[in-house]
Order: sequence, then structure tokens, then C-alpha cells
Amino acid sequence: MASEKTVLITGTSSGIGLATAVAAAQAGWTTIATMRDTGKAEALLKAAAEHAVADRVQVKRLDVADADSIAACLDEVIAEHGRLDALVNNAGAARVGTIEQMSLDDVRATMEVNFFGVVSATRAALPHLRASRGRVITVTSVGGAVGQPFNEAYCAAKFAVEGFMQSLAPVADAVGVDVTVVEPGAVASEFVSNLGLDVPALLAAAGPYAPALQAYIARTQKSFGNAQTPFEAAAPIIEALTAERPPFRVQTSDWAREFVGTTLTDLDGSAVQTLTRAWLR
Repeated sequence: MASEKTVLITGTSSGIGLATAVAAAQAGWTTIATMRDTGKAEALLKAAAEHAVADRVQVKRLDVADADSIAACLDEVIAEHGRLDALVNNAGAARVGTIEQMSLDDVRATMEVNFFGVVSATRAALPHLRASRGRVITVTSVGGAVGQPFNEAYCAAKFAVEGFMQSLAPVADAVGVDVTVVEPGAVASEFVSNLGLDVPALLAAAGPYAPALQAYIARTQKSFGNAQTPFEAAAPIIEALTAERPPFRVQTSDWAREFVGTTLTDLDGSAVQTLTRAWLR
């Protein structure tokens, strides 16, 4: 039975999840890199080999929207490694659109992956983390602190995650488990390209919202042009993973700290509204 620390990371086929899996292995952790479709593991395995940590990275299937999949994966981890020291909730899916033009099924699907998936994985992992006095690290978003135009469903899910984790943190601490949320800003990763946005079609279907949507898309494309790399965004996650006593909330860049700070000091909501309304002009 292995004695070195073991971390399970969700959503590792690309982007921040891939970078975090490689970086955790570099930091000496046995890394269980999970994804919904293990047929997409090639990029991760190539990166692990390039960084000489392929022997520390183990790919497993885990679908955060399927409780049976989560349970089966955790059972395998405990059977093979004897322990779980950390869970990194990273899996997520964006959704661009405004509520009048989205179905409730779209909203529910967004909540299922981004919120209930986090809750389900955390709930299943907690008994093992209590045993190891481990930690839960959840990649949320600056969108979990600042509501953003045309991201109502996505930001609602991320706000819910932050509220859930902030409420859970003192309870988990009472049984020896640390809880941290990590808030990235713009990250140059496949998370954006995986949206598969057909911008002309979106604008054509946007009706009265088209001018505001066009302005929002232009602003967003510009912001992602100056984005962090996934490995830059992963660095604070590894710091939270390895710190003796990690903070509850961490941002991944100076820009993210400034942006999140806008809402944390905005008692009447006017500062955020002034900021985000300007994105639509």
C-alpha cells in the first residue's frame, strides 16, 4: 500500500486540469487524473512524459454528473493506493447566453456539471479526506464572485459553489479537512474553444440583445488575448495543495485579485454594475 500522498483531480483532459495534474506530479504527489472520456487522455499523457512524471500520473474515468462513476473511481483509488489526501474539483463547462433565450434544461445542465458535480465529488471524498486530514481545492472562477453579462447560468453555478464551499469550510475544518477555492481569470485554454461558439449564429439569434452581445464577445475575445497560460493558473492550485495551512480564497493573477476585489468591497452593488454595463457598450 503506497504511503506517498495521493490527489484526485477532475477534468484533466485539457487546460487548467491538465496543467494541475502535471504540476502535482512534479510536486511529488501520486496524481489520479480523471476525465469523463479517457479517450481524450493523449495530451495529458504526452505532457506528463515531457515533464518526466508519467510514472506519477494515473488516468481514470470519472464523470462528475454521475454519482456511480464518482463512487467507482474513489473505490479504485482507495483499493490501489490506500488513501486520498486531496480532491481538486476542476471539471466544468461554460455556457454563453441570456436567460430569455435559454431553455431551463440548458440552465439545469450548467448547474449539474458546475455545481452539483462539485457537491457530489466532495461529498463522496470527504470520508477519505477526514481519514487523511486532507483538503478540498475547488477551481471556481472570478465568475463566482462577479456576475458577468451573458453568463447568468454559469455565474449562478460558480456563485453557488463559492457559497457551498464557504459554508462547508468551518465544518470541514472541525474534522481536520482544509477547504480552498481558486479563482482564475482569463486562461488561454481549450475551455474557451470547447464552447464551440458560432458567433454569427449567436448574434443572428440574439434579437434585441444582439448589440450588447456583440460588444460582450468583442471585449471577451480581447481579454483572452492577454490570458494566463494553464500552467500559470495551476501554480496557485499547487501552492494550496502543498501549503501547511492554505487560505480559503486564492486568485491566480493580479488581474483576478483586482477584479474579485471589486465585488468584495461593493456593498451596494454599484461598482460591479458600472463595470459590467460598460462591457455592453
